[in-house]
Amino acid sequence: MTCVIGLVATDRVYIGVDSAAVAGWTRRVTEVKKVFRRGPFLIGYTTSFRMGQLLEHHLEVPKQPPGMADMTFMVTTFVESARKLFKEKGFAKVESNSESGGQFLVGYRGCLYAIESDFQVQQQADGFDAIGSGSDYALGAMAVLGDVAPTARIKRSLAAAARFNMGVCAPFYVRSLAAPKSRGR
Repeated sequence: MTCVIGLVATDRVYIGVDSAAVAGWTRRVTEVKKVFRRGPFLIGYTTSFRMGQLLEHHLEVPKQPPGMADMTFMVTTFVESARKLFKEKGFAKVESNSESGGQFLVGYRGCLYAIESDFQVQQQADGFDAIGSGSDYALGAMAVLGDVAPTARIKRSLAAAARFNMGVCAPFYVRSLAAPKSRGR
């Protein structure tokens, strides 16, 4: 229960998050920011605070080899590093021979990636994405607020999600990450 929004605008990736911590019918405001920078990555998460803490404080990803496409790197190196971390720290779940983790958005080298609970890597063609219980409201708001500046667009979309979804609440936080000068995709 939460809402995380990512946006690619000009040469930056923005990720905005709410502050809801939900258990059953109880919603509290958390001091933990669900968006952070880890090396060259900007990460915003939902699913579990434990998952976010593992990504923020333990994730180690080898550098991208020269000439490797960014999507290839995200699928073969980044996600495999996250899967290994989740297994080692007891977060990954295995049911019916299928492994699962959680959902998070990643900004890397000027692009936005959604990592789904089955570890697939996704990129949306329209340059924005949202995850969590308020994602449908956030996506609708992002679609109609296309002429609004990035930080304001994300905060207004989070506010729309909070208005209609009990699992989303203020305060909202937005961080951004500039794309490197030469991306070499």
